[in-house]
Amino acid sequence: MNTKELVLKEYDHLISLRRYFHQHPEPALEEVKTCEKIVQELTNYKIPFEYIAKTAIVATINGTKKPTGKTVALRSDIDALKMADLKNVGYKSTHEGLCHACGHDAHTATLLIAAKILKQKSDEFSGVIKLFFQPAEEVGDGAHLFVNQGHLKGVERVFSVHVSSSIPSGKIAITPGPVQASCDLFTIEVTGRGAHVAQPQKGIDALYIASQIVINLQSIASRNTAALDSVIVGIGTMQAGTQYNIVAEGAKLEGTTRAFTPEIRNFTNKRVTEIAKQTAELFGGSAKISWRDLAPPVINEFNATKEAQKIANLIYSPENVITNQEKQLGADDFALMINETKGVYAYVGTQNDENSNTSVAHHHGLFDIDEKALINSVRMYIDYALSVLNQ
Repeated sequence: MNTKELVLKEYDHLISLRRYFHQHPEPALEEVKTCEKIVQELTNYKIPFEYIAKTAIVATINGTKKPTGKTVALRSDIDALKMADLKNVGYKSTHEGLCHACGHDAHTATLLIAAKILKQKSDEFSGVIKLFFQPAEEVGDGAHLFVNQGHLKGVERVFSVHVSSSIPSGKIAITPGPVQASCDLFTIEVTGRGAHVAQPQKGIDALYIASQIVINLQSIASRNTAALDSVIVGIGTMQAGTQYNIVAEGAKLEGTTRAFTPEIRNFTNKRVTEIAKQTAELFGGSAKISWRDLAPPVINEFNATKEAQKIANLIYSPENVITNQEKQLGADDFALMINETKGVYAYVGTQNDENSNTSVAHHHGLFDIDEKALINSVRMYIDYALSVLNQ
């Protein structure tokens, strides 16, 4: 039985898994019940696994074909978002204030079904297939667990699929080079000196300084970055002052930077620090900047991408394989895995005009997918792994 027939045979199970995860979403680093369901499935498939953290799982399928070959890793993210599910469907979230509005429920289900079929095909390949069920992608805290504990060492290829509501069902995007941006979180704490607002000259207005920092940071994209490069320096929150008639003694800003290359990323973050400190000093105050590294840019390795495109051409047909998808300024910590070995990140189209919710943007409460698109998503996991191992 070929791969397509095996996946179609598992279709009902695939959809039931996706809907189970959709009904029972759990936020980053709290995916306990999600992991219990994953473990239950892996146990049924007789696939060995280990917890490498409270909600991070590595499973392993060993090929029995001789001689012993390479190692391939397949990754799925499993966490949900802290937001309401606004859909009126039978599989709506049963956990108030939590929702799978990015497709991680589908990713988890597809990798499980791929695992089941790859286990059945273990006599058709040599080498090892690792399955990464990763928590906390939404907050950038999951991928490093697999990297730091050495689970990418010796891995020949790493592959991940993400559903996309902007790509029609029946199409897939596999593009070489940068496909998603880096993501860094910064906090700027401005210190001034309080005074009565009627005598501002006796104080140092931290709120005014913070406002100037917000404005000056925009010069990084408009004046410090080449017009053909893309950079975002975004401020999400600003908190300052204690009362309407008091010059603010302190202010706090939180924001993010996004870039598509390590060089531009490093330059942008350096300029944020310089501008914040220099602006504060210009008006007599001071600024302290702290950073949190969430993810580098996702950059698809050329050879791995060509291999995946070849498989996609067979599954989708060449006219449905997008090889020049526009870069996304979103981020994914899968980038940490690609940095360790050759890898590729593919977008599977799940937009279907018959269901308007499948066109809704990710991270919206109405977000949904065309479930039939998951058939080919499973096939991509299976056939890509087998192709690399049997080269």
